[in-house]
Amino acid sequence: MKETTRLNSATLGRANSRRAVNTAVERGSTVLFENAEMLYNDDVRPTYGTDGLSTQDELRRLLADLEGATESFILPSGLAALTVPLFAFLQAGDELLVVNSCYAPVRRFVETQLKRYGVATRYYDSCLTPEEVLALATPATKMIYVESPGSLTFDIQDIPGIAAAAKARGILTLCDNTYGGGVLFKPLEHGIDLSMQALTKYVGGHSDVLIGSVSTRDKALAATLYKTIKAWGFFTSADESYLATRGIRTLQLRIKLSGDSALKIARWLETRPEVLRVVHPGLESHPGHDVFARDFTGSNGLFMVLFKGDGERQSQAFLNKLKLFGLGFSWGGYESLAVNCEPQVRGRPRLSDEPDPYLAGSSIRFYVGLEDADDLIADIEQALDTFR
Repeated sequence: MKETTRLNSATLGRANSRRAVNTAVERGSTVLFENAEMLYNDDVRPTYGTDGLSTQDELRRLLADLEGATESFILPSGLAALTVPLFAFLQAGDELLVVNSCYAPVRRFVETQLKRYGVATRYYDSCLTPEEVLALATPATKMIYVESPGSLTFDIQDIPGIAAAAKARGILTLCDNTYGGGVLFKPLEHGIDLSMQALTKYVGGHSDVLIGSVSTRDKALAATLYKTIKAWGFFTSADESYLATRGIRTLQLRIKLSGDSALKIARWLETRPEVLRVVHPGLESHPGHDVFARDFTGSNGLFMVLFKGDGERQSQAFLNKLKLFGLGFSWGGYESLAVNCEPQVRGRPRLSDEPDPYLAGSSIRFYVGLEDADDLIADIEQALDTFR
């Protein structure tokens, strides 16, 4: 049965759906037991509302199907879904390898929190081969964090290669799969141990929910994740879970339309004289395109453009002329967004003395939503005189 059918069929087994098409929003703290023998039975779940009721169970079921996992856990934000695995599997004296193009809040977390608990972090360049990444590992290295395409710069990594090399060394791998949305890329099928998503983005799809997930095929890893989540008291409400479940039903359609429109706009921008470079992994001009095309079934609506500008001042002037693109962080919703990237790119530590190509010109990250692509092109075109 095709994935789209499994995720959308109203006839497949669902959590306490009764006869309604959608699983109900079931709220509750206290859970009643059938008999006294069940009260302290570790095999019984849920024991309390923080375990989640039928609404959360339905989302976890769908996510496990989407990710190809045996267990999926939901958390109150995408960042929580990234940080909980780090706490769950690392301890004092351990070392973490992180790709340098990572999502900025990950860097903030490891440097302000993990460091306090005695966990060392080292960064590696996204251009390294799997062998070169593993050559950096020491006996203390317990986990490698991968993210491909990289945040803002869209660097591509050989994730299957890194996963295989890490597994051979007994090193866990954690992949941020938010770009793929569980649709365009399946990390667990490529050997990754832990796949997370900020469901806030494409799964939620409507810019009205904060939620994240972590998925795995390993039962021992799942048990450790569950204990950690329960110990920290992370709880995701039924309302957020319901919205994410609803989003999954149209996820495949939305991510394809968003991705197709973005690729059309990116190809048009490549022809413009105001542009230095379009950074989109779906374009043949991207240096990591071959690996991206090998591992991903398509691209999403996110990409960066380097314009022939003088930096942040001109980027801001361009953004202020846009009429259809909202100015705001996040992405994956129905609405198109744009932000300038100079403050974030400038703050990223350099691992070599080579000049940073992303510091040239004026940098804009576009997220293309569900509007008509030609209308969005017209909006960008009317603002391009900023760079003339």
